Amino acid sequence: MKKMNIAQIQMPVADSKDATIEYIKSAIASAAEKADFAALPEMFCCPYHVDNFPKYAEEDRGRMWQACSALAKEYGIYLSAGTMPERGEDGKIYNTAYVFDREGRQIAKHRKMHLFDIDVKGEMQFKESDTLTAGNEVTVFDTEFGKFGICICYDFRFPELARLMALKGAQVIFVSAAFNMTTGPAHWELMFRSQAVNNQVYAIGTAPSRDENASYKSWGHSIITDPWGTVVSQMDEKEGICINEIDLDHVGSIREQLPLLKQRRTDIYKLVEL
Repeated sequence: MKKMNIAQIQMPVADSKDATIEYIKSAIASAAEKADFAALPEMFCCPYHVDNFPKYAEEDRGRMWQACSALAKEYGIYLSAGTMPERGEDGKIYNTAYVFDREGRQIAKHRKMHLFDIDVKGEMQFKESDTLTAGNEVTVFDTEFGKFGICICYDFRFPELARLMALKGAQVIFVSAAFNMTTGPAHWELMFRSQAVNNQVYAIGTAPSRDENASYKSWGHSIITDPWGTVVSQMDEKEGICINEIDLDHVGSIREQLPLLKQRRTDIYKLVEL
């Protein structure tokens, strides 16, 4: 099966976990009517602020993990369950993405590798490393449709990571993200188009909707770009569900016509995963 429907759930982030679970129940129920795969945003269950990450953190297979697993199974849908703050066995806090299959089984777990520590002069300051610890793994996973990759927001700015996922066989890369009002207008679409065309993948970026009253304002604009660099779909800043079909044969066709991955000069340079 080469074609699949992807539902991107661009949702508001609530202070209450009860409210979040009720929201995703309704959204996933609606998405599952047409979609094979649903995607949630970065920190969909935690207001995006460094002080909140420890407060909302749960241990692996905690309440939010269980809710997402149960919903994937109930509706028979793959679920890229955004990201949630995870308290590891080491006591450290991670920004963690999970993927569940149609039976609710966890088939991928990715801890954000590149922490969002930035200082755009006169615009934006943020330092995730104040409370978060970085992960260390390149994450790909298998589905009935093929092999996919997953990373988180700032991770996707680093071309080495996307290339490593492509070299591991990923044809689609899911990115739960929360770009802001400084970086979003400047780099969001540009980044997704460039990473998609350079690695000849579908790039699926899912963000929270914008809350003008929040301390961190999401750019929104959940996006899908194809391996030719074309924008398949892009939302605005408002909450909603957007469903699109992607065709994995298109990945193979582009890679055959423009064989970038095969034509790398590995006799001169190599990208090595340590």
